[in-house]
Amino acid sequence: MRATVIHAPHDIRVQEVPDPAIQRPTDVVLRVLRACICGSDLWAYRGESARQPGQRIGHEFLGIVEEAGSEVNGFAVGDLVVAPFVWSDGTCAHCAEGLTTSCPQGGFWGSVGSDGGQGEAVRVPFADGTLVKLPAAAASDDRLLTALLALSDVLGTGHHAAVGAGVRPGSTVAVVGDGAVGLCGVMAAKRLGAERIIALGRHQSRTDIARAFGATDVVAERGDAAVAAVRELLGGEGAQAVIEAVGTEQSMRTAVGITRDGGSIGYVGVPHGSGTGLDLGVMFDRNIALRGGVAPVRTYIPELLPDVLAGKIDPSPVFDLAIGLDEVPAGYKAMDERTALKVLIKP
Repeated sequence: MRATVIHAPHDIRVQEVPDPAIQRPTDVVLRVLRACICGSDLWAYRGESARQPGQRIGHEFLGIVEEAGSEVNGFAVGDLVVAPFVWSDGTCAHCAEGLTTSCPQGGFWGSVGSDGGQGEAVRVPFADGTLVKLPAAAASDDRLLTALLALSDVLGTGHHAAVGAGVRPGSTVAVVGDGAVGLCGVMAAKRLGAERIIALGRHQSRTDIARAFGATDVVAERGDAAVAAVRELLGGEGAQAVIEAVGTEQSMRTAVGITRDGGSIGYVGVPHGSGTGLDLGVMFDRNIALRGGVAPVRTYIPELLPDVLAGKIDPSPVFDLAIGLDEVPAGYKAMDERTALKVLIKP
């Protein structure tokens, strides 16, 4: 089969690799219908996250079960399913608590020795604990299928940030980051009942999506100017709940600066310097809480799926460029140069 492989920074290739096969009785083999490129993939693309030459890449996908191991009980050949970006056994203490990303037998797609999602097929370990079945009819609905793909990562990650930030009905929320996760954070905050949502972003195509998703205000400034602008909007106070969806020093400093005393920051931006943006003395003095981390999206899918199916939320607009598998290297370049927000792959 063909799959996306990273050989070095800025060296992404689509090449022939061995077909996936059942290795354990709890596995399934999945034919990929939709995949995408994640903003976090760009850290590897830029050489800021280490990868071995020839390692697979991609962790967001959905597709059709083509083969099931003898101990798989929840799925059969032909089922349409979505995969969260981490596989998990569904039986350990962490999985029982909803923290599927800490499953001792779990792992990330594209890690050494595993398939990546940006290919024609994937071997899925612990299928019963990992996959979620989707309505078969969705396979013929292109828009719905695209919206459902967001359940594999960005929609659940935005929700995790909103939960970490303590968003509740009537909240005032500020969102740092205008990428797909930040935009899904806006959608999540609206879904959880936020009354006012301030989106921080400078690109109109993205802030237009933020407004469509529920943002009531947009702040285009950065750094200290952004902090001043948010506080001016809020009468000198910060926001009760802040979503940090970037992971850099500047984004975290901004998040702390725009949080109201006693408020909370939900952080889901993959850390790339964000630790130096935290001043525990300031957070201590102002009683600011910090919650978040890698999102256990498998736990959130059953909660979010009905709203996607019913059309109550539609994250599909975050995918603004659709390509075939052979065009994946160009898709990475487009996202790296910010000419695309999030690239949809149709193998």
